[in-house]
Amino acid sequence: MSSAAPSGLPLVDAAMTPAVLVLARPVTRDEVVGLCEDVRGLLAATGAGVVVCDVGGLGPPGLGVVDLLARLQLAARRAGGRIRLRDPDPALHALLGLVGLRFEMEGEAEQREPPLGVEEEVESGEPPV
Repeated sequence: MSSAAPSGLPLVDAAMTPAVLVLARPVTRDEVVGLCEDVRGLLAATGAGVVVCDVGGLGPPGLGVVDLLARLQLAARRAGGRIRLRDPDPALHALLGLVGLRFEMEGEAEQREPPLGVEEEVESGEPPV
């Protein structure tokens, strides 16, 4: 018995697209627990394994923002997922690197992928590889 192949891409499911959590204003310490629950709920609802956190409205970065993002990432990891940051302030990106936290940023090449169009510099006198 044979059946026709399904049309479209079989592994693409609209429900598997990452959910977006918009952080439109500075967050108080009391709101952090609720946001962690939101992240866990979004991961469970979408099944995508990623929640995109739009951090463009958080305001100037500080240690409170670092604490919030670390807790959101921990909640996501415990739920089997991760968070990806959208629209981070360059100062936030630098502060996260300074405290040793690595977050995936939207639009950034993955760690294992080399950036496109970049060639390694060769010292003069060395043969090309």
